[in-house]
Amino acid sequence: MARHARLLPRRTQLRGRQRRDTLHPEPRAPTRTMAVFVIIVLALLTGWLHSSGRWPFEPDPGPPPAVATPPAALGQPVLVVGSASALAILQTLPVKGKAARNNYDRSAFGEAWMDADSNGCDTRNDILRRDMTAVKFTAGSRCLVASGTLAEHYTGKEVAFKRGKDTSGAVQIDHVVALGNAWQTGAQVLTTVQRQSLANDPLNLLAADGPANQEKSDGDAATWLPPDKKFRCHYVARQISVKAAYRLWVTPAEKAAMQRVLGLCPKQQSLPSGYLP
Repeated sequence: MARHARLLPRRTQLRGRQRRDTLHPEPRAPTRTMAVFVIIVLALLTGWLHSSGRWPFEPDPGPPPAVATPPAALGQPVLVVGSASALAILQTLPVKGKAARNNYDRSAFGEAWMDADSNGCDTRNDILRRDMTAVKFTAGSRCLVASGTLAEHYTGKEVAFKRGKDTSGAVQIDHVVALGNAWQTGAQVLTTVQRQSLANDPLNLLAADGPANQEKSDGDAATWLPPDKKFRCHYVARQISVKAAYRLWVTPAEKAAMQRVLGLCPKQQSLPSGYLP
């Protein structure tokens, strides 16, 4: 019993030291020094990259496109823009703020929908036929689409189309560069025929999910992008291609948004006007 009595204070004292060591561990000087060293090196490296122009890292857009001016006519773009990366074409677009919208009227772009390419069918049915599968026409017509299935790009869903007063709205034709946006970024100075061509150019048109199209409204890339992220590179490249073909400009926020999207796909190519062979 006496031996146990003498050992007890030692065990208690040992446990006390262990508790203090746990609560107040000795600092590990080498580890702390290494962390400080790494932070300093990273800061110096970042500063050097920034001052030398090597950071932020920006992809090489490649050479600018060749540009030609076709004869002015309905069913012709304002400019024929050669193939190039969307980033390269974006660098050629003027950058400035939006013009006033108070004088905007949809009729400035002609009737919806006209037969701008003179193929005998109106533009809406041309795009429905182009973008849908299992297309059927109304009896006695080679133009009027009665039904079909759309693998919809903006949402990634499959949408069934059936012509009718209460059903046609499920699939709408979206102006990729909205006409309201086009009006505020240069279309005001285009001729009537050029605006009609812009509104009906297949390059600027996609069959789209009705609710998604309504949500987009007149938004540009800074305010709206397709919910399906896999389609955003193509969508932005198409907007850039339209703006180049019709001599429209982009706002600073719009250009920044386009650059962010294309930063994930710097090799994304532009698209030609749908009027060109």
